[in-house]
Amino acid sequence: MGRKEANPDLLPGTLDLLILRALTAGPMHGYGVAARLRQVSDDVLQVGESSLYPALQRLLLNGWVKAEWGASENNRRARFYSLTPAGQKQLARERKEFERIAEAIFKVLEMA
Repeated sequence: MGRKEANPDLLPGTLDLLILRALTAGPMHGYGVAARLRQVSDDVLQVGESSLYPALQRLLLNGWVKAEWGASENNRRARFYSLTPAGQKQLARERKEFERIAEAIFKVLEMA
């Protein structure tokens, strides 16, 4: 079986939120971000390259992450992404909005 892509039913912007949150652990290359999300979510969130790299590029263009070239664990050239101060502020905004929406969804699910 091939790799699963990010769930297309994720709320818009959720992938950006998850990437920004993953990068709070420190600089990572794209594969490291995907592996971190997969590990922390107990393999529920499996983000494929076709979703991950456009999202990283979007975050880079918005100034929420910066990128530097370096060597990966297996000594290959890789682009390492890290959170910028603007990215930390964006993460806080997105997290607050996500929590607001999640709370509303839970209220609907719990209604009698």
